[in-house]
Amino acid sequence: MIKQRTFARPLYASLLSLLLVFNAIGCVTQPVQPAAEPTRVQPVAGVTLAAEPEQEAPTPVSAAEVTSITGPEREAATPVPVTPAPLADAARPKTLQKLQIGAVGDVMLGTDFPANRLADDDGATLLAQVVPILRQPDVTFINLEATLMDGGEPRKQCADPKTCYLFRTPQRYVKYLVEAGVDVVSLANNHARDFGETGRSNTMRVLADAGLRHSGRDGDVASWEVKGLRVALIAYSPFVNSHDFLDIPQAQEQVRKLAVDHDIVIVSMHAGAEGEEYNHITFAPEVFLGENRGDLFAFSHAVIDAGADLVIGHGPHVVRALELYKDRLIAYSLGNFATYFGISVTGKKGYAPVLLVDVDGEGRFMEGRIVSTIQRRPGGPAIDYEHRAAREMADLTRADFPDTPLRIGPFGSIMRLENAQTVAASSR
Repeated sequence: MIKQRTFARPLYASLLSLLLVFNAIGCVTQPVQPAAEPTRVQPVAGVTLAAEPEQEAPTPVSAAEVTSITGPEREAATPVPVTPAPLADAARPKTLQKLQIGAVGDVMLGTDFPANRLADDDGATLLAQVVPILRQPDVTFINLEATLMDGGEPRKQCADPKTCYLFRTPQRYVKYLVEAGVDVVSLANNHARDFGETGRSNTMRVLADAGLRHSGRDGDVASWEVKGLRVALIAYSPFVNSHDFLDIPQAQEQVRKLAVDHDIVIVSMHAGAEGEEYNHITFAPEVFLGENRGDLFAFSHAVIDAGADLVIGHGPHVVRALELYKDRLIAYSLGNFATYFGISVTGKKGYAPVLLVDVDGEGRFMEGRIVSTIQRRPGGPAIDYEHRAAREMADLTRADFPDTPLRIGPFGSIMRLENAQTVAASSR
């Protein structure tokens, strides 16, 4: 009996498995009905039929439509956010573009005439503390108060060597400007021609060979492209053979022509009386040592009327006020910056600001910052944690332009009044 039950169970299981297999085969081998042939229009005598159009591709369905047609038991499709690829700078509207311009005042890294007045390390560390700041902007500007030249005799004569200096900086020093990120240099000042036009020509060659642009001599204009924007810089002074600061109508015509072919026009002016007693805007022509040093206010407004977007001043050896005119910034003087010898850096003459200005693609002022540094010989400019240059420029701006919309913060931020109010409100 036990053996019979043991034999019967496997036989029963085998028969049951065969039945299941035959049933499955019957299910999957049901005949499939062929699809009906599409009805075609028969040709009619005398009528020409248009060619049958190809099947159209399905129309893309928006995320909202996908949600609306989902079944009641299916979860609605969630639209996937798509981040558009950023436009190249040149393809963006100019009002949405931003260019940062950095500017400093007078630079003279040492002279070997008439005696060796060079730093002990041959100038290697004079700009070391400010290199990270100067390399930050898209455009970095300096006013070079020296001739870059090896050897040569001066053309300018000094009646009193105690008050008159002739600066001849070795050509190798150009590498320090390159390392600092300098892009463009003004050669329109009273020391660019210490060794005559031969010296200025040599300086232009040395700068160009190092990849630096320059402006100063009449007809010499820097023009280049940055971030898809055409930029021009033209430098003025009241001195011989430079773009003439005293001829305002001519300056307007020159700037007007540059504005036609450039998105951003920067004007440099080396003008005004010199010294701490001349730190305010006079709103009239200034005379110094019997020379007409020009009307900085009238000149700045005139070139902006003609199409300039930023005016950078230097020459008084002290800082002066900032002004916003027609959405364009004017820095009336950035004072001294890195002047190793000959130019006094005592008191406020040692304030050495780095001005950082953000403009849009059409040159309108957006915001800015004054990074305060200070000169302490025998070293170069060093960060000033007391922010003396910024505070001085803020005081002068309030005094000379009490109705200005500019607000200069205690640590150097520069904003329009409405922007400053917004920031203040959001910080409460």
